[in-house]
Amino acid sequence: MSVRKRAWLNRDGSQGEAWVVAYTDQTGVRRIKTFDRKKDADAFHAVVGVDVRKGIHVPDSQSITVAEAAELWLESGEAEQLERSTLDSYRDHVTWHLTPLLGAIKLSQLSIPMVRHFEDTLRKNRSPAMVRKVRSSLGAILADAQERGLVARNVVRDLRGHRSRRKKGSGKRQDRRLQVGVDIPTPEEVRALLQQAEGHWRPFLMTAVFTGLRSSELRGLRWQDVDLEKGELHVRQRADRYNEIGRPKSAAGTRTVPLPPALIHELRQWKLGCPKRIDQHDKIGKLVLVFPNGRGNIENNANLRQRGLVPAMLCAKVTRPVLDRHGHPKRDSAGKPLVQAKYSGLHALRHFYASWCINRKVDGGLELPAKVVQERLGHASIVMTMDTYGHLFPRNDDGTDLAAAASALLA
Repeated sequence: MSVRKRAWLNRDGSQGEAWVVAYTDQTGVRRIKTFDRKKDADAFHAVVGVDVRKGIHVPDSQSITVAEAAELWLESGEAEQLERSTLDSYRDHVTWHLTPLLGAIKLSQLSIPMVRHFEDTLRKNRSPAMVRKVRSSLGAILADAQERGLVARNVVRDLRGHRSRRKKGSGKRQDRRLQVGVDIPTPEEVRALLQQAEGHWRPFLMTAVFTGLRSSELRGLRWQDVDLEKGELHVRQRADRYNEIGRPKSAAGTRTVPLPPALIHELRQWKLGCPKRIDQHDKIGKLVLVFPNGRGNIENNANLRQRGLVPAMLCAKVTRPVLDRHGHPKRDSAGKPLVQAKYSGLHALRHFYASWCINRKVDGGLELPAKVVQERLGHASIVMTMDTYGHLFPRNDDGTDLAAAASALLA
């Protein structure tokens, strides 16, 4: 393996030169790569030497493009039977973001500066959340290609590792914690919401508040999974955004959640008027879903929000002002301030349920241990629960409790 300078005479009499790296790869094939600058040749020489010794070097001539690697990655997702909605999101990332900007680049030529430029380009007309998701998909594509032996290095992983160290060292950027009254409805707001909920929306919103089920789990909930005698419901399935029934989000998603008496009473009444699913063959109505649409079929997720949650919040005055692009409140033609629902989605009620489980009994909560809260929410790990809600758990180490503990120790 060597780096040497090559010079020649052009037809116009000028002299040309280049730097050539000659090496033998792990399969014994002799290869060369040419560079305009010695600096680049030396850098490649250092990297390729390590990769050849590890047996992971992939020459440019045998490397595939980012677009081709993305297709292999999507095929792997289909073979693993990922959820339809997940695969559609991945395809959107590839079709609308990755392929137009990076699709023609070979994996062996992809570098950290290229990825940084790619991110900078995305930020011009994409949200920060979308940039993170697309970058994550690119990292997954490269990881899949690594396992296939199509690329030696995952530059996205190297980039993210560098950022993690920088973030940890600086301490300037921290993830924002969920806040009561901002992300989590207050008990007063939930009380007002349930008082204003009418018709079939009342049992639905009460179930969301007192069980913490995800929207997909509420839409897929069956009466056979609700035991009103024992006062518990069993989460065994969910409905995705295509209204297709499938397994819960994870193995931990299959769980049992206890029901308070007030909710049991509300569900008993609702069961009497709940729409039945009509079988097209025998025309016999069957009571299947707990919260179906008017025909007894799976309710659309948007309807739950726009026809159920939002109107109830507006009636309960759980609102916030509508702001213009300058941050000033908007007004209608009569000069009255415009308002909108304070919380945009049903997940806010799931956040409330988590906080209710965590809060002290003297504050109106259940004061449950973290592991029980994890099980009630159906989180895959306790880490997920603590990362999201850990700051809500009572400290029990200040004031009277702290003084009593210190006195007991010194006694």
